[in-house]
Amino acid sequence: MVNPEPQFHILAVDDSSIDRKLIERLLKTCSFKVTTVDSGSKALEFLGWNQDQTKTRNSHVEVNLVITDYCMPEMSGYDLLKKLKESSCLRDIPVVIMSSENVPSRINRCLEEGAKEFLLKPVRLADVNKLMPHIIKSKGKNAGAPPVQPDGIEELRSNFINNKKRKSSSDEPDRVTRARLGGLTVQA
Repeated sequence: MVNPEPQFHILAVDDSSIDRKLIERLLKTCSFKVTTVDSGSKALEFLGWNQDQTKTRNSHVEVNLVITDYCMPEMSGYDLLKKLKESSCLRDIPVVIMSSENVPSRINRCLEEGAKEFLLKPVRLADVNKLMPHIIKSKGKNAGAPPVQPDGIEELRSNFINNKKRKSSSDEPDRVTRARLGGLTVQA
């Protein structure tokens, strides 16, 4: 049986409080531990990256994946990705970029720099499934982390699928998160 506590920790970075809440809710639905921050600099601080160019991994925090918005003030998601990949201590953390703009050159640039995925907003529950292989791989790479056993992976996937089935086959009407922003409706 899988431990009821979340096995995987995801750091979500977005300057929009609505988008942060949406991604946090989606990830928690899948039993991930989620930490949210509103900027790239706060993400680096949370991960233990220091301003004086020393890049030391925060030993108190284990993050298995960073998911970040592309367009943010001060530091873009692309800049955050570059800083993480330049760090010897943080480069193994998979990074996923999100954006509401479908710009092929931007997508290619992020993937070439080392992003594992590029998701278009609004992020949906189906998109979370794309994160699983990257999260599972990162769990095995983290120093000191116990290796994830194949039967544990299958059990985790099974629980993930069962969570999705429970939500879709529930007798209650499906809850839809909607936020109006400039005439746009965001649904999860």
